[in-house]
Amino acid sequence: MAQSKKQSFFGGAAILAVGIALVKVIGAIFAIPLFNIVGEAGAADFNNAYNIYSMLLMISTAGLPVALSKMVSEANTLGRERQARRIFRVSFSAFLVLGACSFLVMWFGSGWCANLLHNPNAAAGIRVLAPAVVCVGCLSAFRGYAQGSMRMTPTAVSQILEALCKLFLGLALARHFMDLGRGESVAAAGAIGGVTAGTIVALVYMALDYALHRAPPRSNDIPEKNGVILRKLLVLAIPITLSSSMVSVITLIDTSLVQGQLQNALHYTLDETRRLYGTYSAVMKLYNLPASLMVALTASVIPSLSGALAAKDRAQATRVTNASLRVTALLAFPMGLGLWSLAEPITRLCYPKYDAKLGGELLAVLGIASLFVCLTLISNSILQAHGAVKVPILSMFVGGVAKIVLNYNLAAVPSVNIHAAPIGTLVCFALSTLVNLFFVWLIVKEKPNYFTLFVKPLAAALVMAACTRGAYALVHLKVASNLACVGISVVLAAVVYGALVLALRVITRDDLLLLPKGEKLARLLHVK
Repeated sequence: MAQSKKQSFFGGAAILAVGIALVKVIGAIFAIPLFNIVGEAGAADFNNAYNIYSMLLMISTAGLPVALSKMVSEANTLGRERQARRIFRVSFSAFLVLGACSFLVMWFGSGWCANLLHNPNAAAGIRVLAPAVVCVGCLSAFRGYAQGSMRMTPTAVSQILEALCKLFLGLALARHFMDLGRGESVAAAGAIGGVTAGTIVALVYMALDYALHRAPPRSNDIPEKNGVILRKLLVLAIPITLSSSMVSVITLIDTSLVQGQLQNALHYTLDETRRLYGTYSAVMKLYNLPASLMVALTASVIPSLSGALAAKDRAQATRVTNASLRVTALLAFPMGLGLWSLAEPITRLCYPKYDAKLGGELLAVLGIASLFVCLTLISNSILQAHGAVKVPILSMFVGGVAKIVLNYNLAAVPSVNIHAAPIGTLVCFALSTLVNLFFVWLIVKEKPNYFTLFVKPLAAALVMAACTRGAYALVHLKVASNLACVGISVVLAAVVYGALVLALRVITRDDLLLLPKGEKLARLLHVK
């Protein structure tokens, strides 16, 4: 593919960012009313089923899309189109086999999986999600191939279609079963039915897109044999799968330990445990929003860095590395600290039937944790693109062990109980970030200056958070509406943070030139 026709790193990231932003808005529109429909207990049932699904999904699909994207990007950079096609076909077959194995576990082992989490009410939702594992595996192959070819639009469109189907069908089914009096667990399973249907619709779209864009290869290269390609894919994918799936595995262990300790050590009933964990599940949807935007950057940084390194363009590799870290800081710091500063008002706004005080306390800790989650995700991608695929495994292992130990011990303390979950999450990702950034500094030839990259965005975000919290308190003295108070505070936060970013010269002209219409933006913002 000609260089002029390829999307730039930030051009591709911008397309994915818009798509993911829409998906997350749709996801919030789905999750917030859903959790209000099914209540705290139903939220726990939904999240428990989803945790099982996420773990098996990560094991079967986490590493291969990244490996596929990396290998296709390198093949296209070298003009080997036939090699890129064969990489896709081998990957698709591998996805299909892994997805089928995960389906069997979820369908026939749903009861065992639910009991593992100390919540037998989640079994129905696990079974309903089983077909989605197969669909998402095939989807990952199509998306990885498109992204490796620097075509980000199909991924964004398919994600939006998937989210819309989940929204309309999932909410309709949840409301229908609640109106019939079938209970929270059946309603949660109905909502999960919308998730499965969404993956089917998205898969059909990606298959059609692949068929429409499948032109005869213009190169005459001789592709490697299937076995050779599969071995290369697995060498790349297995370490990435281990590092990526560790998050899901740790979350699953965390869920089992916390819910088990609440019932066994503190003698809470199953319903009491479901309500507490349901509140935690609800605020987790808000905590996940900052990290979700990082998917756009991580999806683009691996093929872009891999292509630059394959072409021995060290200058471009350094630019992408520094720019991705700086943009991560610019986005993650204000979002995470914004959640911290307005934790209780946001919880009350989104979940009026829940315990806003408890939800706010949990979200405040998770807001800080989200900063480290974003930094972990982007540093994982940088390390993987440089071939250091084992480092993210090490960093997540260190953080995961700390989280498990903390959660097991703190959840049994009556004054801590469910608060152990967000505390463990914060410590886990803080440690993981420190390990990752240390190895990035060691591996990258042009050493990143972390002080320059992080300190100014952090200072701007801290001032913004203080202004936001103060503004909410002052406005709330005169305005009774929580929605109005949160809205005014968020607008003020955006203005303050934008002004500070420009005043502190956090964004450089080179950064803006990497963006679409960057020259115009630089002139408009007077950035030199």
